[in-house]
Amino acid sequence: MTEVITDPAMFQAACAAARALGARVGVVPTMGALHDGHFALVDELGRRGATFKTVTLFVNPLQFAPTDDLARYPRTFDDDLARCRERGVDLVFAPEPEAMYPPGFSTSVTLTGITDTLEGSFRPGHFDGVTTVVAKLFTLVGPSVAVFGRKDYQQWRVLKKLVDDLLLPIEMHGMATVRESDGLAMSSRNRYLSAAERERALAIVRGLRAAHAAFASGERDPMQLALLARAPIEASFDSIDYVSVVDADTLSPLDRVHVRALVVVAAHLGKTRLIDNTVIGEETSPL
Repeated sequence: MTEVITDPAMFQAACAAARALGARVGVVPTMGALHDGHFALVDELGRRGATFKTVTLFVNPLQFAPTDDLARYPRTFDDDLARCRERGVDLVFAPEPEAMYPPGFSTSVTLTGITDTLEGSFRPGHFDGVTTVVAKLFTLVGPSVAVFGRKDYQQWRVLKKLVDDLLLPIEMHGMATVRESDGLAMSSRNRYLSAAERERALAIVRGLRAAHAAFASGERDPMQLALLARAPIEASFDSIDYVSVVDADTLSPLDRVHVRALVVVAAHLGKTRLIDNTVIGEETSPL
């Protein structure tokens, strides 16, 4: 039976109690609106040895800019909880914003460098909100194993650096993007798309495939790889924030791709912003 806790102190106590009984605690932090990609992360917890699985459901207001879709972000708590129970999640932590950020809260966790480009350029303050809430969640859950999806690749690298820099007792794992049968990355925001927009969204997959194919044929110029990835996206999407080819570890610009590189995309269909990526030289081409 899945237990639901809304109080941070009770969540902290429950995780500590599980460890005291010999369990290995695992956590998948989410903003809810769960889909099969999230539950692939839950399953990965078990493969990583977690015997007490926790999922956090918290739409974090700190990571949304005034122009972002905080009010519109899907909230499907009853369905999320039912699916967590079906998947054998032991504990769901679902706090209200005022529980995480009580009156007088004034602390922020900030990383520099790796947060300055890509999403950081287009969503000022976003990563401060992400790192602050995850630092709080990791403080509450304590020594544990955490799994994040690599669809939010920059977020994954930022949080890995957060853990490494602050010596947090968290074993971090990034899991490859889970995709629909046609290759579109699973995302809570996909539900915003009309049928026509859903079809147009596949241009991202075609762009990533084009980069893979060019790399496999010997192309190593990051600007050329980015142009090839961008072409189908530009033809189908309403606007593009970026299509970039960068270092897969530091997210820094590259003069030339040697062994591997991150191809990363953010683009808009109507009011919906989609992100996706692939690591050429490491991952297989999207289906």
